[in-house]
Amino acid sequence: MNWHGIEPLDVLFLRGNKLFGDPGSYGEALVPPWPSAAAGAIRSAILARDAVDLAAFGRGETPPHDTLGTPDAPGVFRVTAFHLARQVDGRWQALYAPPADLVIARANDDAITIQRLRPQTPAPGIQSSVPTERLAVLAQSQRAKPDSGWWLTETGYRAYLDGDTPEPPEKAQEKNDHMIRSNQLWQMDERVGVGLDVARRRADDGKLFTVQAVAFCDGVGFLAAAEGDALPGETLLRFGGDGRGVRCAPLNDYQPPLADLDAICQSRRARIVLTSPGIFPAGWRLPGMDDEGNFELLGVHGRVVAAAVDRAEVVSGWDLAKWQPKAAQRAAPTGSVYWIEDLQATPEALRKLVDHGLWPEAGYDARRRAEGFNRFDWGVWNA
Repeated sequence: MNWHGIEPLDVLFLRGNKLFGDPGSYGEALVPPWPSAAAGAIRSAILARDAVDLAAFGRGETPPHDTLGTPDAPGVFRVTAFHLARQVDGRWQALYAPPADLVIARANDDAITIQRLRPQTPAPGIQSSVPTERLAVLAQSQRAKPDSGWWLTETGYRAYLDGDTPEPPEKAQEKNDHMIRSNQLWQMDERVGVGLDVARRRADDGKLFTVQAVAFCDGVGFLAAAEGDALPGETLLRFGGDGRGVRCAPLNDYQPPLADLDAICQSRRARIVLTSPGIFPAGWRLPGMDDEGNFELLGVHGRVVAAAVDRAEVVSGWDLAKWQPKAAQRAAPTGSVYWIEDLQATPEALRKLVDHGLWPEAGYDARRRAEGFNRFDWGVWNA
Protein backbone atom coordinates (compact mmCIF):
# COMPACT_ATOMS: atom_id res chain seq x y z
CA MET A 1 0.00 0.00 0.00
CA ASN A 2 1.42 3.39 -1.06
CA TRP A 3 0.52 6.40 1.08
CA HIS A 4 0.56 9.97 -0.22
CA GLY A 5 0.32 13.30 1.60
CA ILE A 6 -1.76 15.84 -0.32
CA GLU A 7 -1.19 19.51 0.57
CA PRO A 8 -3.39 22.24 -0.98
CA LEU A 9 -1.58 25.13 -2.63
CA ASP A 10 -4.73 27.23 -3.06
CA VAL A 11 -8.34 27.23 -1.94
CA LEU A 12 -10.18 24.12 -3.15
CA PHE A 13 -13.65 23.80 -4.66
CA LEU A 14 -14.81 20.51 -3.19
CA ARG A 15 -18.21 20.21 -4.76
CA GLY A 16 -20.82 17.93 -3.28
CA ASN A 17 -23.89 16.41 -4.85
CA LYS A 18 -26.08 19.47 -5.41
CA LEU A 19 -26.43 21.21 -8.75
CA PHE A 20 -25.48 24.87 -8.93
CA GLY A 21 -24.76 27.47 -11.58
CA ASP A 22 -28.31 28.70 -12.14
CA PRO A 23 -28.96 32.35 -11.29
CA GLY A 24 -28.99 32.79 -7.50
CA SER A 25 -27.90 29.22 -6.75
CA TYR A 26 -25.50 28.32 -3.93
CA GLY A 27 -22.84 25.61 -4.27
CA GLU A 28 -21.97 23.99 -0.94
CA ALA A 29 -18.57 22.40 -0.33
CA LEU A 30 -18.10 18.83 0.88
CA VAL A 31 -15.24 18.37 3.37
CA PRO A 32 -13.67 15.93 3.00
CA PRO A 33 -14.71 15.09 -0.57
CA TRP A 34 -15.45 11.57 -1.69
CA PRO A 35 -12.38 9.36 -2.26
CA SER A 36 -13.15 9.46 -5.98
CA ALA A 37 -11.68 12.99 -6.01
CA ALA A 38 -8.28 11.61 -4.97
CA ALA A 39 -8.62 8.63 -7.31
CA GLY A 40 -9.28 10.87 -10.29
CA ALA A 41 -6.43 13.26 -9.48
CA ILE A 42 -3.86 10.49 -8.98
CA ARG A 43 -4.97 8.54 -12.06
CA SER A 44 -4.70 11.67 -14.21
CA ALA A 45 -1.16 12.23 -12.92
CA ILE A 46 -0.23 8.61 -13.70
CA LEU A 47 -1.52 8.99 -17.27
CA ALA A 48 0.45 12.22 -17.68
CA ARG A 49 3.55 10.50 -16.24
CA ASP A 50 3.26 7.75 -18.85
CA ALA A 51 2.62 10.24 -21.69
CA VAL A 52 -0.89 8.94 -22.38
CA ASP A 53 -3.29 11.23 -24.23
CA LEU A 54 -5.94 11.87 -21.55
CA ALA A 55 -8.69 12.77 -24.03
CA ALA A 56 -8.03 9.69 -26.15
CA PHE A 57 -7.89 7.51 -23.03
CA GLY A 58 -11.26 8.87 -21.93
CA ARG A 59 -12.76 8.05 -25.32
CA GLY A 60 -11.37 4.50 -25.16
CA GLU A 61 -9.06 5.05 -28.14
CA THR A 62 -5.83 3.97 -26.44
CA PRO A 63 -4.67 0.48 -25.46
CA PRO A 64 -5.49 -0.50 -21.86
CA HIS A 65 -3.07 1.05 -19.40
CA ASP A 66 -0.87 -1.41 -17.50
CA THR A 67 -2.32 -0.46 -14.10
CA LEU A 68 -5.33 1.77 -14.81
CA GLY A 69 -6.93 -0.42 -17.47
CA THR A 70 -9.66 1.52 -19.28
CA PRO A 71 -12.39 3.87 -18.01
CA ASP A 72 -14.98 1.08 -18.24
CA ALA A 73 -12.71 -1.76 -17.07
CA PRO A 74 -10.34 -0.52 -14.36
CA GLY A 75 -7.02 -2.27 -13.85
CA VAL A 76 -5.22 -3.14 -10.64
CA PHE A 77 -4.93 0.45 -9.41
CA ARG A 78 -7.34 1.43 -6.64
CA VAL A 79 -7.59 3.88 -3.77
CA THR A 80 -7.71 2.03 -0.45
CA ALA A 81 -7.92 4.96 2.00
CA PHE A 82 -8.63 8.67 1.92
CA HIS A 83 -8.68 10.90 5.01
CA LEU A 84 -8.60 14.51 6.06
CA ALA A 85 -5.15 15.03 7.63
CA ARG A 86 -2.76 17.50 9.21
CA GLN A 87 0.98 17.77 9.69
CA VAL A 88 2.32 17.63 13.25
CA ASP A 89 6.05 18.24 13.68
CA GLY A 90 6.52 17.58 9.98
CA ARG A 91 4.66 14.25 9.96
CA TRP A 92 1.25 13.61 8.47
CA GLN A 93 -1.53 12.38 10.77
CA ALA A 94 -5.00 11.35 9.66
CA LEU A 95 -8.16 12.93 11.09
CA TYR A 96 -11.47 11.09 11.44
CA ALA A 97 -15.07 12.24 11.71
CA PRO A 98 -16.59 10.83 14.94
CA PRO A 99 -18.19 7.44 14.18
CA ALA A 100 -21.93 7.07 14.60
CA ASP A 101 -21.66 5.32 17.99
CA LEU A 102 -19.94 8.33 19.59
CA VAL A 103 -22.26 11.04 20.91
CA ILE A 104 -20.54 14.36 21.59
CA ALA A 105 -22.52 16.83 23.71
CA ARG A 106 -22.02 20.15 25.47
CA ALA A 107 -23.25 20.82 28.99
CA ASN A 108 -24.50 24.15 30.32
CA ASP A 109 -21.04 24.98 31.68
CA ASP A 110 -19.58 24.55 28.15
CA ALA A 111 -17.92 21.28 29.12
CA ILE A 112 -17.73 18.61 26.39
CA THR A 113 -18.82 15.04 27.08
CA ILE A 114 -18.49 11.89 24.95
CA GLN A 115 -20.76 8.91 25.41
CA ARG A 116 -21.15 5.72 23.43
CA LEU A 117 -24.09 3.92 21.93
CA ARG A 118 -24.20 0.33 23.12
CA PRO A 119 -26.24 -2.58 21.72
CA GLN A 120 -29.13 -3.47 24.04
CA THR A 121 -31.88 -6.06 23.74
CA PRO A 122 -35.25 -4.23 23.73
CA ALA A 123 -37.49 -4.80 26.72
CA PRO A 124 -40.56 -7.01 26.11
CA GLY A 125 -43.31 -5.10 24.35
CA ILE A 126 -41.03 -2.54 22.69
CA GLN A 127 -41.28 -2.75 18.92
CA SER A 128 -39.34 -0.97 16.19
CA SER A 129 -38.62 -1.23 12.49
CA VAL A 130 -34.96 -2.11 13.15
CA PRO A 131 -34.37 -5.65 11.81
CA THR A 132 -31.38 -6.42 14.05
CA GLU A 133 -31.96 -8.23 17.34
CA ARG A 134 -30.53 -5.36 19.38
CA LEU A 135 -30.78 -1.57 19.31
CA ALA A 136 -27.88 0.86 19.60
CA VAL A 137 -28.90 2.75 22.76
CA LEU A 138 -27.52 5.83 24.49
CA ALA A 139 -27.95 5.69 28.27
CA GLN A 140 -28.12 9.24 29.69
CA SER A 141 -28.81 10.39 33.23
CA GLN A 142 -29.73 13.86 31.91
CA ARG A 143 -30.20 15.51 28.57
CA ALA A 144 -27.39 17.37 26.85
CA LYS A 145 -27.14 19.43 23.68
CA PRO A 146 -25.32 17.64 20.82
CA ASP A 147 -22.18 19.42 19.68
CA SER A 148 -20.82 19.14 16.14
CA GLY A 149 -17.71 20.21 14.28
CA TRP A 150 -15.29 17.84 16.03
CA TRP A 151 -12.69 15.54 14.50
CA LEU A 152 -10.76 12.71 16.11
CA THR A 153 -6.99 12.80 15.92
CA GLU A 154 -5.01 9.62 15.28
CA THR A 155 -4.53 9.24 19.04
CA GLY A 156 -8.26 9.55 19.67
CA TYR A 157 -9.16 7.23 16.80
CA ARG A 158 -6.65 4.62 17.93
CA ALA A 159 -8.21 4.67 21.40
CA TYR A 160 -11.63 4.32 19.78
CA LEU A 161 -10.56 1.28 17.72
CA ASP A 162 -9.16 -0.31 20.89
CA GLY A 163 -12.63 -0.09 22.46
CA ASP A 164 -12.00 2.96 24.65
CA THR A 165 -13.83 6.29 24.62
CA PRO A 166 -11.75 9.25 23.37
CA GLU A 167 -11.02 11.92 25.94
CA PRO A 168 -12.96 15.18 25.42
CA PRO A 169 -11.44 18.64 25.89
CA GLU A 170 -12.65 20.55 28.92
CA LYS A 171 -14.29 23.34 26.95
CA ALA A 172 -15.94 23.61 23.55
CA GLN A 173 -13.31 26.06 22.25
CA GLU A 174 -10.33 23.93 23.27
CA LYS A 175 -8.57 20.92 21.80
CA ASN A 176 -6.58 18.04 23.22
CA ASP A 177 -4.63 15.04 21.97
CA HIS A 178 -7.83 13.20 21.01
CA MET A 179 -10.02 15.88 19.40
CA ILE A 180 -9.83 19.05 17.34
CA ARG A 181 -12.49 21.39 15.96
CA SER A 182 -13.08 21.89 12.26
CA ASN A 183 -12.59 25.68 12.51
CA GLN A 184 -8.96 24.94 13.45
CA LEU A 185 -8.56 22.99 10.21
CA TRP A 186 -10.29 25.03 7.51
CA GLN A 187 -12.49 28.06 6.83
CA MET A 188 -15.12 28.61 4.16
CA ASP A 189 -14.52 31.36 1.60
CA GLU A 190 -17.59 32.26 -0.46
CA ARG A 191 -16.94 33.17 -4.08
CA VAL A 192 -19.31 34.75 -6.58
CA GLY A 193 -19.39 33.30 -10.08
CA VAL A 194 -20.77 34.73 -13.31
CA GLY A 195 -22.56 32.68 -15.95
CA LEU A 196 -21.16 33.08 -19.46
CA ASP A 197 -22.91 33.47 -22.78
CA VAL A 198 -20.95 31.11 -25.03
CA ALA A 199 -22.33 32.48 -28.29
CA ARG A 200 -21.50 36.12 -27.51
CA ARG A 201 -18.37 35.30 -25.43
CA ARG A 202 -19.38 37.59 -22.60
CA ALA A 203 -20.96 37.51 -19.17
CA ASP A 204 -24.64 36.63 -19.33
CA ASP A 205 -27.06 39.13 -17.83
CA GLY A 206 -28.40 38.30 -14.36
CA LYS A 207 -26.53 34.99 -13.96
CA LEU A 208 -24.73 35.34 -10.67
CA PHE A 209 -24.21 32.35 -8.37
CA THR A 210 -22.22 31.64 -5.21
CA VAL A 211 -19.92 28.72 -4.40
CA GLN A 212 -18.03 27.79 -1.25
CA ALA A 213 -14.25 27.59 -1.52
CA VAL A 214 -12.39 25.74 1.24
CA ALA A 215 -9.36 27.53 2.65
CA PHE A 216 -7.33 25.00 4.61
CA CYS A 217 -5.15 26.08 7.51
CA ASP A 218 -1.39 25.66 7.23
CA GLY A 219 -0.35 22.03 7.37
CA VAL A 220 -3.86 20.66 6.71
CA GLY A 221 -4.66 18.49 3.71
CA PHE A 222 -5.38 14.85 2.95
CA LEU A 223 -3.88 11.39 3.18
CA ALA A 224 -4.52 8.92 0.37
CA ALA A 225 -3.43 5.31 0.03
CA ALA A 226 -3.38 3.42 -3.26
CA GLU A 227 -2.45 -0.02 -4.55
CA GLY A 228 -1.38 -1.16 -7.98
CA ASP A 229 0.62 1.95 -8.91
CA ALA A 230 2.19 4.96 -7.22
CA LEU A 231 3.61 8.36 -7.97
CA PRO A 232 7.36 7.96 -7.28
CA GLY A 233 8.11 11.50 -6.16
CA GLU A 234 6.56 14.87 -5.38
CA THR A 235 3.92 15.70 -7.98
CA LEU A 236 1.53 18.58 -8.60
CA LEU A 237 -2.08 17.47 -9.03
CA ARG A 238 -5.25 19.13 -10.26
CA PHE A 239 -7.74 18.56 -7.45
CA GLY A 240 -11.48 19.20 -7.14
CA GLY A 241 -13.55 21.70 -9.08
CA ASP A 242 -11.62 24.05 -11.39
CA GLY A 243 -8.54 21.83 -11.00
CA ARG A 244 -6.88 23.79 -8.19
CA GLY A 245 -3.31 22.82 -7.38
CA VAL A 246 -2.20 20.44 -4.62
CA ARG A 247 1.22 19.00 -3.83
CA CYS A 248 1.28 15.19 -3.59
CA ALA A 249 4.28 13.47 -2.01
CA PRO A 250 4.87 9.77 -1.16
CA LEU A 251 5.02 8.76 2.51
CA ASN A 252 7.20 5.70 2.82
CA ASP A 253 6.98 5.23 6.60
CA TYR A 254 3.36 6.10 7.39
CA GLN A 255 1.40 3.58 9.47
CA PRO A 256 -2.36 4.15 10.04
CA PRO A 257 -4.12 3.31 13.34
CA LEU A 258 -5.19 -0.33 13.45
CA ALA A 259 -7.09 -2.40 15.98
CA ASP A 260 -5.65 -5.52 17.64
CA LEU A 261 -6.92 -8.22 15.29
CA ASP A 262 -5.65 -11.03 17.53
CA ALA A 263 -7.73 -9.66 20.42
CA ILE A 264 -10.76 -9.40 18.13
CA CYS A 265 -10.44 -13.03 17.04
CA GLN A 266 -10.04 -14.20 20.65
CA SER A 267 -13.11 -12.27 21.83
CA ARG A 268 -15.14 -13.40 18.78
CA ARG A 269 -16.86 -10.02 18.56
CA ALA A 270 -16.00 -6.81 16.73
CA ARG A 271 -17.21 -3.58 15.22
CA ILE A 272 -17.06 -2.64 11.55
CA VAL A 273 -16.52 1.12 11.10
CA LEU A 274 -16.92 2.61 7.62
CA THR A 275 -14.08 4.93 6.61
CA SER A 276 -15.66 5.83 3.27
CA PRO A 277 -19.27 5.78 2.03
CA GLY A 278 -20.66 2.28 1.64
CA ILE A 279 -22.47 1.63 -1.65
CA PHE A 280 -24.30 -1.54 -0.68
CA PRO A 281 -26.84 -3.34 -2.89
CA ALA A 282 -29.28 -3.75 0.03
CA GLY A 283 -29.21 -0.18 1.32
CA TRP A 284 -27.57 0.04 4.76
CA ARG A 285 -26.98 -3.73 5.01
CA LEU A 286 -23.47 -5.06 4.56
CA PRO A 287 -22.71 -7.28 1.57
CA GLY A 288 -22.91 -10.88 2.73
CA MET A 289 -25.53 -10.07 5.39
CA ASP A 290 -28.94 -11.78 5.21
CA ASP A 291 -32.30 -10.78 6.71
CA GLU A 292 -31.47 -12.51 10.02
CA GLY A 293 -28.16 -10.69 10.37
CA ASN A 294 -25.93 -13.63 9.44
CA PHE A 295 -22.75 -12.30 7.85
CA GLU A 296 -20.31 -14.13 5.57
CA LEU A 297 -17.75 -12.47 3.33
CA LEU A 298 -14.29 -13.64 2.18
CA GLY A 299 -13.85 -16.21 4.93
CA VAL A 300 -15.19 -14.00 7.74
CA HIS A 301 -18.33 -15.33 9.45
CA GLY A 302 -20.45 -13.69 12.14
CA ARG A 303 -23.80 -12.25 13.07
CA VAL A 304 -24.65 -8.55 12.86
CA VAL A 305 -26.62 -7.86 16.05
CA ALA A 306 -26.85 -4.05 15.89
CA ALA A 307 -26.02 -1.11 13.67
CA ALA A 308 -25.70 2.67 13.97
CA VAL A 309 -26.18 4.17 10.51
CA ASP A 310 -26.94 7.84 9.95
CA ARG A 311 -29.26 9.04 7.20
CA ALA A 312 -28.20 7.75 3.78
CA GLU A 313 -26.26 10.07 1.50
CA VAL A 314 -26.27 10.16 -2.28
CA VAL A 315 -22.99 9.69 -4.14
CA SER A 316 -22.48 10.62 -7.76
CA GLY A 317 -19.75 12.82 -9.29
CA TRP A 318 -18.65 13.93 -12.72
CA ASP A 319 -17.39 11.43 -15.29
CA LEU A 320 -14.60 13.22 -17.16
CA ALA A 321 -14.19 10.39 -19.67
CA LYS A 322 -17.84 10.52 -20.75
CA TRP A 323 -18.34 14.19 -19.85
CA GLN A 324 -21.55 13.54 -17.95
CA PRO A 325 -22.70 13.05 -14.35
CA LYS A 326 -22.10 9.64 -12.79
CA ALA A 327 -25.12 7.64 -11.71
CA ALA A 328 -26.50 8.77 -8.34
CA GLN A 329 -26.28 5.98 -5.74
CA ARG A 330 -27.51 5.81 -2.16
CA ALA A 331 -24.75 5.08 0.32
CA ALA A 332 -24.33 4.36 4.01
CA PRO A 333 -22.35 7.37 5.28
CA THR A 334 -18.77 7.31 6.53
CA GLY A 335 -18.66 6.49 10.24
CA SER A 336 -21.50 3.96 10.20
CA VAL A 337 -20.93 1.20 12.77
CA TYR A 338 -21.97 -2.47 12.78
CA TRP A 339 -21.62 -4.75 15.81
CA ILE A 340 -20.79 -8.40 15.06
CA GLU A 341 -21.00 -11.37 17.42
CA ASP A 342 -20.04 -15.05 16.99
CA LEU A 343 -17.15 -13.93 14.83
CA GLN A 344 -15.30 -16.77 13.17
CA ALA A 345 -12.14 -15.63 11.44
CA THR A 346 -8.37 -15.57 11.64
CA PRO A 347 -6.35 -12.33 11.79
CA GLU A 348 -5.25 -13.06 8.23
CA ALA A 349 -8.88 -13.30 7.09
CA LEU A 350 -9.71 -10.00 8.80
CA ARG A 351 -6.76 -8.32 7.07
CA LYS A 352 -7.81 -9.80 3.72
CA LEU A 353 -11.31 -8.38 4.07
CA VAL A 354 -9.94 -4.93 4.95
CA ASP A 355 -7.73 -5.07 1.86
CA HIS A 356 -10.62 -6.18 -0.36
CA GLY A 357 -13.19 -3.79 1.10
CA LEU A 358 -16.85 -4.47 1.75
CA TRP A 359 -17.50 -5.76 -1.76
CA PRO A 360 -18.84 -9.17 -2.85
CA GLU A 361 -16.25 -11.63 -4.07
CA ALA A 362 -17.51 -11.18 -7.64
CA GLY A 363 -19.97 -9.05 -9.58
CA TYR A 364 -19.15 -5.77 -7.87
CA ASP A 365 -18.80 -2.29 -9.36
CA ALA A 366 -15.10 -2.25 -10.28
CA ARG A 367 -15.10 1.48 -11.00
CA ARG A 368 -16.48 2.44 -7.59
CA ARG A 369 -14.13 -0.02 -5.87
CA ALA A 370 -11.15 1.57 -7.66
CA GLU A 371 -12.37 4.99 -6.45
CA GLY A 372 -12.11 3.98 -2.78
CA PHE A 373 -15.68 3.36 -1.65
CA ASN A 374 -16.78 0.64 0.83
CA ARG A 375 -13.60 0.90 2.93
CA PHE A 376 -13.65 0.14 6.65
CA ASP A 377 -11.68 -0.54 9.85
CA TRP A 378 -12.10 -3.25 12.44
CA GLY A 379 -12.71 -2.08 16.00
CA VAL A 380 -12.62 -3.88 19.33
CA TRP A 381 -16.03 -4.31 20.92
CA ASN A 382 -15.79 -4.05 24.70
CA ALA A 383 -18.83 -4.98 26.77
